[in-house]
Amino acid sequence: MLVSRVAAPRYALNKNKYLIDPEVERLERILASDAKAEPRDVLLIELALKTGARATELLSLRHVDLNIYDQTIFIRGIKGSNDREIPIKKEVFDRLMAYAATVPRNTELFPIGYHRLRQIWDWYRPVPKKFHSLRHTFAIRVYRKTKDLRLLQVALGHRNISNTMIYADYVYSQSELKKLIL
Repeated sequence: MLVSRVAAPRYALNKNKYLIDPEVERLERILASDAKAEPRDVLLIELALKTGARATELLSLRHVDLNIYDQTIFIRGIKGSNDREIPIKKEVFDRLMAYAATVPRNTELFPIGYHRLRQIWDWYRPVPKKFHSLRHTFAIRVYRKTKDLRLLQVALGHRNISNTMIYADYVYSQSELKKLIL
């Protein structure tokens, strides 16, 4: 008996799955206006945007994951991802350390569940896109800036570079189409 194997459709990226630059700018303005009132919530969203960490990876951060010397965050990979250490800008890292000082040392830094994180995202999001769009936004921005697929693979914790290729394929196709059409 002959069995036909149909390959699973490859994941396709599009503008509904990440924040475009004006949406990021709007999000950053929203976050800046609320940073003092809701430091935990703002930090969670900023860390997602600046590290590319998944929601569950952020929610499992602990004090020991903060490297004061290098100003990095150690992210334990999930879903078969590699662990990784991501540098954070000084201003954000300082606010993260100040916030961490208010959280008991033997707990997660953000002791909330995924449902609560989604509620927070719904409150701050500049457009109706999923929280995971922040990971895609991070990836596209890193790739556009560096054109370094291997660096992006490390930053996202991908074990297989083919998972990372979606960002290169998308950025390349968009830029080449613009050259061709415009």
